[in-house]
Amino acid sequence: MKNCEYQQIDPQALPTPTPTPTPTPTPPSQPCPEKTKKQQRKWEIFPGKNRFYCDGRIIIARQSGVFPLTLGIILITSGLFFIFDCPFLVKHLTSGIPVIGGVLVVFVVISLLQTSFTDPGILPRATPEEAADIEKQIDNPGSSSSSSSYRPPPRTKEIVINQQVVKLKYCFTCKIFRPPRTSHCSLCDNCVERFDHHCPWVGNCVGKRNYRFFYCFIVSLSFLTAFIFGCVTTHLALRSQSGTGLVDALQDSPASAIELVVCFFSVWSILGLSGFHTYLVASNLTTNEDIKGSWSGKSGSEDTGNPYSHNSIFKNCCVVLCGPMPPSLIDRRGYVPEDSLPNATVEIQLPAAKNDVNVVGKVPSQGL
Repeated sequence: MKNCEYQQIDPQALPTPTPTPTPTPTPPSQPCPEKTKKQQRKWEIFPGKNRFYCDGRIIIARQSGVFPLTLGIILITSGLFFIFDCPFLVKHLTSGIPVIGGVLVVFVVISLLQTSFTDPGILPRATPEEAADIEKQIDNPGSSSSSSSYRPPPRTKEIVINQQVVKLKYCFTCKIFRPPRTSHCSLCDNCVERFDHHCPWVGNCVGKRNYRFFYCFIVSLSFLTAFIFGCVTTHLALRSQSGTGLVDALQDSPASAIELVVCFFSVWSILGLSGFHTYLVASNLTTNEDIKGSWSGKSGSEDTGNPYSHNSIFKNCCVVLCGPMPPSLIDRRGYVPEDSLPNATVEIQLPAAKNDVNVVGKVPSQGL
């Protein structure tokens, strides 16, 4: 039997084996935040007939075809005045004429844009739950057999303002009782607070939030129209006095003839409109109330006093034109709640499994 020789080995000199990592189960793939559906804003599903621009910052009526015409007439007429009339008037009269005209043009354009692009005071429509609560308040004098049939809500409610009874009408479109001085615009399909009228020339309703801009627009436009009319007339008179005559003066400056015709036919209507709305502001009335004769006895009511008047022209003007700007109530740039969307998903917590792992599942909200 052979002798086997064994060599003693130091255990510390042996290489340490690296442990093999245990593969961990990969979690189920979840959608990336970038791939999730973008949350809608309220202006994107607004029920009224309005158009929105700049991500809901600008609101205008859908029937706004006359608004570009209004803006174009103002800019073109003013441009012709500055190009063809102002150089002659500056040379023969004073250099302050283009300065005054420029200030008036800027004021007119800014007031027009504010009137057209401002929320006039639209009231939000009632939610289905709020509309159902109104219908539940109806007293049913009939038999129990007709309790399951549809019952329209009452058309009016009565409240007291300054010791005078004011009727609130129910809007079947917005499902709300209209606050005092509120009316539903059929063109915009909205209830507008302190509704004055729908003006196609500005492309928007005129109401509580943009009436002061509308009044500033028509007053400044009347000054601008009268100013251009007077300056053009002076320009033609000075040219005709030089011995050429009026016909030759019109031939030398044909643009002045165009301005003269536009201003002549528009200044009377604009001045009349400014005077009418000045009367309304001093009386704290709206065009809608004046036409219907709500407080003048035309509607056949006995109480003819205006409950909204402060019995002072100065106070009425301050309230209408200088009062604080009320906030917009429709929140058009706010986000739509996910539970109100038709394709929204709701997270529910499932019971714990045997491995004590909570699983979150998503089910359509319509299935709940």
